[in-house]
Amino acid sequence: MSGFLGIRSPFFLPLWRRVLTVAVCLGWAAFEFAGGAVFWAILFGALGLYAAYEFFLAFDPANYRDKDPR
Repeated sequence: MSGFLGIRSPFFLPLWRRVLTVAVCLGWAAFEFAGGAVFWAILFGALGLYAAYEFFLAFDPANYRDKDPR
């Protein structure tokens, strides 16, 4: 695992996986908020915003390449 939560894994190099991850986190936050579970809404909202920052604002494809030469 590299980085916080392993978010800079080669798994997230394709754009569709990054978009889907952010959408699921923020969608789940909205679902929890609508259900009255504010704690979980804040938790998933923060995770979704962190993922959006890492995947779109601070994105560098070199960080997502497999560094293991094996």
